[in-house]
Amino acid sequence: MSTRHTDDNSRSSSQALTGPRFARIAGTGSQLPPRRVTNQELVDRLAADGIQSSNDWIIERTGIHARHFAEPDVTSSMLGVQAARKALDAAGLQADDIDLIICATSTPDMVFPSVACLIQRELGIHGCPAFDVQAVCSGFIYALTVADSMIRSGVTRRALVIGAEVFSRLLDFKDRTTCVLFGDGAGAVVLELSELPGIVSSCLHADGRYVDLLNVPGNVSGGQVLGDVTLKMDGQAVFKLAVNVLDKAAHEVLEAAGRDESCIDWLIPHQANLRIMQGTAKKLKLPYDKIVVTVDQHGNTSAASIPLALDHAVRSGQIQRGQTLMLEGVGGGFTWGAVLVDY
Repeated sequence: MSTRHTDDNSRSSSQALTGPRFARIAGTGSQLPPRRVTNQELVDRLAADGIQSSNDWIIERTGIHARHFAEPDVTSSMLGVQAARKALDAAGLQADDIDLIICATSTPDMVFPSVACLIQRELGIHGCPAFDVQAVCSGFIYALTVADSMIRSGVTRRALVIGAEVFSRLLDFKDRTTCVLFGDGAGAVVLELSELPGIVSSCLHADGRYVDLLNVPGNVSGGQVLGDVTLKMDGQAVFKLAVNVLDKAAHEVLEAAGRDESCIDWLIPHQANLRIMQGTAKKLKLPYDKIVVTVDQHGNTSAASIPLALDHAVRSGQIQRGQTLMLEGVGGGFTWGAVLVDY
């Protein structure tokens, strides 16, 4: 499956409207739980169950030094609300200026309603569409692409796009290969209608043949949990597939935009593993210092990782207006995609 659009073909998407319609990022925000969990804390927890690991082993294989875990009473929607408020403040907007809310998450507060509806309630927004997107670690790329399409088509003027996760709830703390990888957090952007290009091109893909590489195989039935509701991953297989599909996705959106790698000022990949990120940069002929890296302190926050990294880089001054960003995500499903952004 693939969807793609470019600035050129978007101009004819709504002939009744005057002038070209584009979606630009007006503001960013993020929220991390206060509790910072170091590698050593997890190493000690594993050791209590007789499982060997070390801080050096984790850093060497992942680049991760620490992550944040939410307290038991903190949900994805709570983190998402805080990130959304910061994004609105950065955009200079009020909550009632928003006419679309999309939340990417694999860890909803409840079976239903959506996290997006819960965030909508807390923000005091009434009547606009609000829904979740579930594409695991690619979720924010999927959500951003959907919101961009709705703005270009004339359905929406200002969208709140959020990635929010409490992935620590899905971890098996007796599996040293996965429990050290993930963390909790939320990131958000406000997209708004503009006559100037913002999101330049995007692509989305999925291949269900690879569902067994990364999943949480349990479910709920009749009030009971069936199966195993902790994360399972074939790390080596995911690594090989991720580097390959991220490279293809990046070149796909560059080709769609009529550009090459030299236009990229910053690569903001899904923050899963530093080696995957460096492998992607190498294929794009980008120096490592052009990668926005937060995985070392946040771990893998799934759908929240890209907007978290984006907000961190914007607020730290790394990313400046007028620069071009390559956003990329890959996750369970198997799903992947990329978005080229003129920020």
